[in-house]
Amino acid sequence: MFTGIVTDIGEIVGFTPVVQGQLHRLRIACRYDQTTIADGASIACNGVCLTVVASGVADGRDSQQRTWFEVDTAAETLALTTARHWKVGTKLNLERALKIGDELGGHIVAGHADGIATLLSREDLPDMARFELSTTRELARFIATKGSITLDGVSLTVNTVKDSTFSVLIIPHTLTVTTIGGWKAGDEVNIEVDLMARYAARLTEMK
Repeated sequence: MFTGIVTDIGEIVGFTPVVQGQLHRLRIACRYDQTTIADGASIACNGVCLTVVASGVADGRDSQQRTWFEVDTAAETLALTTARHWKVGTKLNLERALKIGDELGGHIVAGHADGIATLLSREDLPDMARFELSTTRELARFIATKGSITLDGVSLTVNTVKDSTFSVLIIPHTLTVTTIGGWKAGDEVNIEVDLMARYAARLTEMK
């Protein structure tokens, strides 16, 4: 489980398609302490929970001495998320798995992206930025004004909703410490709807 509070921005530095393109092995550089990354650990990458299969530290030729970890993105992940567009140089919002006793700064996030939202417009305001996005009607029914939503792994509050279109307001800090600062119209982002909204809808359906 995660909280949607990004703790680092990683960069894909290695990309190997395997199994006839149905599986991608990614090497992601980050600033985490390599000694704390165990094989089998879960790390959310742009909101997608992926399993670490290897980790290490860049050799001496890398002046930044960055940590790296490797993950596999399988066919379903490639089909349902923006992972199909990832390549060497792609920047990713990273979050380590939640530990018992950690501060829950965002909201409960599973790291299981439900689909993709498309950025319709960006409006830069004096103290923040406003983004308008659209998604499928199936996912839009779980999105409510002032409710929580996860976009590319970032826990956000929904500002407005109309049909399958919704907007979010982003503060300067979030624009700085996540990849959101680089978003532009036409971009696709991973979306995970609020678990509570999903369960509430299911309970309503069963009545």
